[in-house]
Amino acid sequence: MRLLHFDYSKRLASTVFHGKTIPPYAILSHRWGDSEVLFEDLGSNTYKEKDGYRKIEFCAKQAAQDQLQYFWIDTCCIDRWNLCERSKAINSMFRWYKNAAKCYVFLSAVSVSTAIEETPQQSNWEASFRASEWFTRGWTLQELIAPTSVEFFSCDGRWIGDKTSLKQLVHEITSIPLEALGNCPLDQFTKSERTEWARNRRTTEEEDIIYCLLGILSIFMPTTYGEGKEKALRRLQVEVEAAGSAPSTIPFSQNNHFVGRESELVELEVKLFRDKQTTIMAIVGRAGTGKSQLALELAYRTRQKSKSCSVFWIDASDIGSLHQSYASIARKLNIPGWDDEEADIKQLVKPYLSRKRPRQYLLIFNNIEDINLGSNRLSTARAANLIDYLPQSNLCSIIYITTNSNIAKRLALQNTIELGAITLRTAQIMLENYLNTPVLGSEQQKAKLLLQELLYLPLAIVQAAAYINTRNITLQKYRSRLVRKKEEVLERSSELPKDKLQEYSTTGPVATTLFISMDQIRCNSALAVDYPFLAACVDRKDIPLDLLEASSPREREDAIKTLNNYALITRRPAESALDLHQLVHHALREWLQKQERLDQQTQNTIIQLLRVFPDYDHSSRKLFTQVMEKFKKVYGDEHPDTLTRRWKEAEELEVQVMETRKRAFGDDHPDTLSSIANLASTFWNQGRWKEAEELEVQVMEMRKKVLGDENLDTLTSMANLASTYRNQGRWKEAEKLEVQVIKTFKRILGDEHPDTLTSIANLALTYQNQGRWKEAEELEVQTVETRKRVFGDEHPDTLTSMANLASTYQNQGRWKEAEELEVQVIETSKRVLGDEHPSTLISIANLASTYRNQGRWKEAEELELQLIETRKRVLGDEHPDTLTSTANLASTFSNQGRWKEAEELEVQVIETRKRVLGDKHPDTLTSMANLASMYRNQGR
Repeated sequence: MRLLHFDYSKRLASTVFHGKTIPPYAILSHRWGDSEVLFEDLGSNTYKEKDGYRKIEFCAKQAAQDQLQYFWIDTCCIDRWNLCERSKAINSMFRWYKNAAKCYVFLSAVSVSTAIEETPQQSNWEASFRASEWFTRGWTLQELIAPTSVEFFSCDGRWIGDKTSLKQLVHEITSIPLEALGNCPLDQFTKSERTEWARNRRTTEEEDIIYCLLGILSIFMPTTYGEGKEKALRRLQVEVEAAGSAPSTIPFSQNNHFVGRESELVELEVKLFRDKQTTIMAIVGRAGTGKSQLALELAYRTRQKSKSCSVFWIDASDIGSLHQSYASIARKLNIPGWDDEEADIKQLVKPYLSRKRPRQYLLIFNNIEDINLGSNRLSTARAANLIDYLPQSNLCSIIYITTNSNIAKRLALQNTIELGAITLRTAQIMLENYLNTPVLGSEQQKAKLLLQELLYLPLAIVQAAAYINTRNITLQKYRSRLVRKKEEVLERSSELPKDKLQEYSTTGPVATTLFISMDQIRCNSALAVDYPFLAACVDRKDIPLDLLEASSPREREDAIKTLNNYALITRRPAESALDLHQLVHHALREWLQKQERLDQQTQNTIIQLLRVFPDYDHSSRKLFTQVMEKFKKVYGDEHPDTLTRRWKEAEELEVQVMETRKRAFGDDHPDTLSSIANLASTFWNQGRWKEAEELEVQVMEMRKKVLGDENLDTLTSMANLASTYRNQGRWKEAEKLEVQVIKTFKRILGDEHPDTLTSIANLALTYQNQGRWKEAEELEVQTVETRKRVFGDEHPDTLTSMANLASTYQNQGRWKEAEELEVQVIETSKRVLGDEHPSTLISIANLASTYRNQGRWKEAEELELQLIETRKRVLGDEHPDTLTSTANLASTFSNQGRWKEAEELEVQVIETRKRVLGDKHPDTLTSMANLASMYRNQGR
């Protein structure tokens, strides 16, 4: 749980209580406005400018009066970009309100003039109180019921009354029984009675009127925005009915339109749990054939037939999604430690499911694209093999869903079910199920002809039906448009050069139905038609809504609803992102390639990314990283549009953004200065110190002039410039700036603020680089002790400080002290970050260096071989860190007189560095010098 407080410098700060006792706290209940302070705003100085800040001030002030240091507000205490955290928060909300020491209800509808006063104005106050929309909203239901203490305040912070003194009036307004308002245990009321309390309430998202009941009904259920109210209600009913059955997690409603696949269903059901042995099966087929729908139907049938069988639905498309699914399982099974966000979720769930229990389990792994799951920076999980997550139990059956037949055979051997096209009869039933109006006898032949054009592909049928419903046209008219669109595609293909025909030959019914819909959407909403193309340049899942430009939230919402009506996107969850089907995403990218617009669209998307996240700071880092991870997934680490490796392309874009901002905002606007700082960072990352320095001086001077000497952005500029001086060996200039930054940070933020400690650590590095070991050591010891006290022994920043101190010991030849610290850092890093985390690997490299400097060649060699193997697997053979490890091993061999082995490695490093970095790169020249030294030592 994350709680807010104002620190010693009067800045709003948040604290996460991982596995710690949660202190008493207040909690705010309110209506969301258009300018709320969000979680991502807390890292910047702009949050005070938002209208919602006055509610934060009110809550903090009231909490202080009640002698409470901490408080919780939904708008800025939930990181909505952390999927695992967000899922837990929605299902934990009732408990958080219940455990609050105080709940303050901020009623914006009750103004100062109508706040409670002496009669006769009381009637005016009461009328305003009764009319408040707070009593009509879905989420405020649990905020009224759950807390023991609920106090009502007007919009100017004046106390009106509490849940006890106003109990009769609140009862009259809401019809909630007096006993419930008096904190009577909810199990004294039937679930039907509790559900009735929300009957006349409303929510912005239609599904939320169901989700807001989860805590009231003591139900845990994953949220699936975009499913609609009715489907959400059906899922809730299933959960309520299954309250006494085995716990399960199925994030989708049962598909009432599901038809066909009966033979496949029978085969799956027969083989499940056969002879009390683990059954492993795979459903394989091309995208759009209904694999997930088949598995979903099986999941619901299994639950209906076996109340003792738990069914867990797991998204295995990447490590982050897998981690989130396992977190839901842990929460559903109430596994000890499930609410500790730092826990290794695999080590919670896998052993639990592997134990001998009377209960059966069915695990459905959906969206498997690769067995080796890449790492996700938004998740604490490391890169892993899917097989590592599988429990070992005779009562645990597993179904894999994939489009890749090789993956299916590897996971399930020959025990696979391959889905092809559905039959004509099944396709007819499906089409009729999705259409709003019945297919009359006279139209049956037209339906058959249409389905033939659609190749009986379920996804194409769904999209066609959505268009027919939205436009209210006949089957014949839609088929005519389908035929005409296919002819257009063929004509355009004939105009392409022969060598490109194969590249653009994938048309398919899904692409055709997609672009029929897109043509119509283009006529009605230029904004809506742009969104899918933007998504095509990012990824097909969890596209942040912040990337979708619109003149107002309502305009954006209307555009998204238009796309949803045509079945082209799915919102999940509604407040943050949207999804595209795999085939839709592929078709959009293919169209952009045909039109030779993919590069331009990608560039536009990146510019939009930079516009949305102008500063790569704490407030935007997760959002920025999330989108960049998606770019890397689509294009690969080395594609120019990842902005992380190809500095030249990044530089061009940053110059373009900088010039645009200069014209639009002026030279001294904060956004313009941020763009200049970003360009300086790109120069810095390339070692172009002089160019970086010129820009950093410009930014620093301008920020001093506009923002003042003690503004945090100004201080950041000074710290960046100091780092540039340090990298040029200009120690005195670096030291002067760093000392100034430290003094100011201490005065503004305090001695123990993270920024202050980082500045002290930087000054220690400057001393270290000058060989001023004693001064460096004093600062590093101070930083280590403070970070341990403030962050704890295992925080990454604490470990970094310890590693720096070990380096200082090493440079003084104090090998024993260096070794002790390095071993401690390695063990903690492995436990906290994982064996293959970059920081862990750097720590291992440092220990190897310590061994090497003591002449402990065998121990150094053992660590270096381990490093090379891990870095090759994680980073690749040609990564700079892999080459550095290889060069270090060559040095170890050389020091033992093992010239041949050393030479082979050094030659390999030189050749690779020449190819990757160039002949004149400092690392290449160092390798050449090392090889020359070897030859010299051999008399060659």
